[in-house]
Amino acid sequence: MKKNIFIVCAAVGILIFPSCKLFRKTPKAPVMTTTSDGLQYMITTKGTGIQPQKGDMVTVNYVGKLMNDTVFDASEKHGKAYTFRIGDGDVIKGWDEGIMLMHEGDKASFVVPPSLAYADKVVGKIPANSTLKFDVELVKVTPAPRPFDIAGKDTITTASGLKYILVKSNPDSIKAVKGDKVTVNYSGYLLDGKMFDSSVQRGEPFSFNVGKGQVIKGWDEALLLLHKGDKARLIIPYNIAYGEKGYGPIPPAATLVFDVEMINIAPEPKPTPYDIQGKKVQTTASGLQYIVISQGTGAKAEAGKTVKVDYTGYLEDGSIFDSSVERGQPIEFPLGEKRVIPGWEEGIALMHEGDKFRLIIPYNLAYGEQGRPPVIPAKATLTFDVQLISVK
Repeated sequence: MKKNIFIVCAAVGILIFPSCKLFRKTPKAPVMTTTSDGLQYMITTKGTGIQPQKGDMVTVNYVGKLMNDTVFDASEKHGKAYTFRIGDGDVIKGWDEGIMLMHEGDKASFVVPPSLAYADKVVGKIPANSTLKFDVELVKVTPAPRPFDIAGKDTITTASGLKYILVKSNPDSIKAVKGDKVTVNYSGYLLDGKMFDSSVQRGEPFSFNVGKGQVIKGWDEALLLLHKGDKARLIIPYNIAYGEKGYGPIPPAATLVFDVEMINIAPEPKPTPYDIQGKKVQTTASGLQYIVISQGTGAKAEAGKTVKVDYTGYLEDGSIFDSSVERGQPIEFPLGEKRVIPGWEEGIALMHEGDKFRLIIPYNLAYGEQGRPPVIPAKATLTFDVQLISVK
């Protein structure tokens, strides 16, 4: 019977061709698939982007419903898509699993059992032991840092013990010289491969003045070897990294591995010390000294507010050890949360928006008896020229 109909269609030709669509292969409707964990998912629209992996940042639009279709949450209510890192436990397990099944641009529907959602907990409008439904659009995938491929590349060792491997070389581009403001992307690893820091992961390239002691010695040495556009793996022994004691997440006597890309090189801006001639030095009960250089008319800084500050820090010999002016990057921080040294907490709280002060901070209000090697010596009195740019 089908054969006869086909013959009729072919004979009558184009005038009745649309009727022959009855015999074309029609696209399959999406169907729910169930994973071994019990997650049900269905890709309703296929995108063309990459598939996220554990550690990647993803941005999604979503609508979450109970099984009776009551909406309990939606990205639209928050006015923006939601961004999180896959596999960090920032979302329910069903999301971590489901979104790793998608590609950038995909739209999908999930049915998430309680064991992959909130189990027996009551969360907002979600009753205990609820199965949840989600409509999800995977808007963007930002891959996590991946270690450079160094296969077949030569390792060069300098006199200090620094080792570096050029992964990408641009010998015809400019090369950094001491004092230049360099901007890099980097990921730092311990020898066991564990990543301890990454500007790539934060999406925030890092700038500093190379050769000025603003970073570990191994970085200062290595970045002066690189041209703009170069990529290199640095293997830095502990004696030109964080020493025998380590620091923060860095264990004692740790050799560190950095994958670094030199993004930009710019000449060093030159901070000018404030002119304090004829200005009165005032001293607080704590021992902090300050000099009012000029006064603004804005809001007063106080605990709980976020302040934006441009500054240059000097050691007692007059050398600059740190400067947001040189980096061209004022810093912001919430006052009163001990994010900065006590002398700054006290000194900035004396200022109004637009003020310029010199702060002279004794060691007990700065980095203490130990200092912060290799940049800040022990028991160092520090001088800061500070401008309070904004108070929010």
